[in-house]
Amino acid sequence: MAPLAVAAFGEIMLRLSPSGKERLLQGAHLQASFGGGEANVLVSLAALGHRTRFITFVPDNALGDAAAAELRKRGVGTDFVLRREGRLGLYFLEHGSGPRPSQVLYDRERSSLEKAGPGDVDWGRALKGVAWFHVTGITPALSPSAAALTEEGVREARAAGIKVSLDLNYRSKLWRYGKTAPEVMGGLAAAADILLANEEDCRKALGISAGTDSKAAADLRSAEKLTALVMERFPGLEALAVTLRGSLGADRNLWTAVLRTREGFWCGPSYDIFPVTDRVGAGDAFAAGFIHGWSRPFGPEKTLGFALAASCLKHTIPGDWNLISESEALGLLEGDGSGRIIR
Repeated sequence: MAPLAVAAFGEIMLRLSPSGKERLLQGAHLQASFGGGEANVLVSLAALGHRTRFITFVPDNALGDAAAAELRKRGVGTDFVLRREGRLGLYFLEHGSGPRPSQVLYDRERSSLEKAGPGDVDWGRALKGVAWFHVTGITPALSPSAAALTEEGVREARAAGIKVSLDLNYRSKLWRYGKTAPEVMGGLAAAADILLANEEDCRKALGISAGTDSKAAADLRSAEKLTALVMERFPGLEALAVTLRGSLGADRNLWTAVLRTREGFWCGPSYDIFPVTDRVGAGDAFAAGFIHGWSRPFGPEKTLGFALAASCLKHTIPGDWNLISESEALGLLEGDGSGRIIR
């Protein structure tokens, strides 16, 4: 099949991490790479063979140049990586081990994207030739202007007949400018075609709960009820996928998901992932896998399984980006999880 043309709007950041399982400033060195929810999705989709375009703002300096160059290296279109005043956002990641959880420290105030607002993107040009537009709940959490620009992009995409996917991606450390997440995210969810989330996202970004807390996130019966409630609240949605994670420690996770459409409800395969190399970006890998499958004649069940397999493999790859092929995800989905050498 022909590749899908996908655009995403969001922020790329510089990621700094200590080696291995060290505490943040325990060692003498921090490893530098790039990441960010929307960029992660596009890198994964490019690896799966799709045409991608990132719409973002970076500073006109060496860090902005490096971020754009790394995106191009991974096959992501950068014609709308726009330059403006501000700085490149940073995040620091400390990998957990056993009972010690991984931790993220954001340093992204006054970034180029945080300062952007309505009218700063020529959406007609940015979305020309695009069939799918992806946004997340991360960017609207940065500032009122970034939220308004996200809403503007979604409106323009819908007006152009472009399919819109929204990953709720609730980030408690980012919603600090006076509006609550449900006040902003409800409108975006109402305008989306495809919604991606976990249980906590639905509860904290939309204010919708199945009567459980996050410790019960892997309860499939609760997930079935939750997805029905969300689809009832947002009648414009055609599909909702909810990932379910069971954490047995920072190094071992249980991973599955459910999918609800207007036609039915499906439970995906379950994975016991041990050891977890890097779980950051796993939800973005799931989103990319879902977009890939939904754009192919996979059908709902196989699309869900493919997204789960792709995101399961992401847990084994250091960094934000899921650098796997379609055949690798399909191989895992079809039962080849031995890890034996392929010669």
